[in-house]
Amino acid sequence: MKPKLHIIVGSTRPGRVGPLFAKWFADFAREHGAFEPVLVDIADFDLPLFDEPKHPRLKQYENEHTKRWSQTIEKGDAFVFVTPEYNYFIPAPLVNAITYLVNEWHYKPAGFLSYGGVSGGLRAVESAKTLLNTLKVVPIPEGVPVPNYPQFLADGAFKPNDLITAGARTMLDELERWTGALKALRPAKQSAAAA
Repeated sequence: MKPKLHIIVGSTRPGRVGPLFAKWFADFAREHGAFEPVLVDIADFDLPLFDEPKHPRLKQYENEHTKRWSQTIEKGDAFVFVTPEYNYFIPAPLVNAITYLVNEWHYKPAGFLSYGGVSGGLRAVESAKTLLNTLKVVPIPEGVPVPNYPQFLADGAFKPNDLITAGARTMLDELERWTGALKALRPAKQSAAAA
């Protein structure tokens, strides 16, 4: 079985274009062949501001939305966050969704497909890396920034140039390496916790 690559749409606002980027990336990852891509849209989970009474490291969730979110993230072997840049940062709903969980993120690699103005969302990506590092996610250096993103949208779809597709291929190659390398840490961590 191929490892599962969860492609997480990080924006929930009306009029968002994140799903267009995520769909393209899922199709691209399927053609690449190293992963089984899974589209995950945080808007589908209706997560309120973090509302679990117990710390998420305990995994004693009381709310159904948290249980669904936990089960989804637990199944992922690697992640690609599809995120815009809001005020040099990732969107608040994405911060909130990441914050809901702890153990489910551990020892998994992550890449970013970011979009925005002149920076292509790179400042937002840097803001996210500290949060992910805290949760033992390994954000890889390779990413897919899309600067001045409206120029790449036509007929309701994302139309990347050669530079973007080359970046996506490189990021998937690296995610494949890191996924294999980190896999050994996850069972060891789970057995240590059970002892």
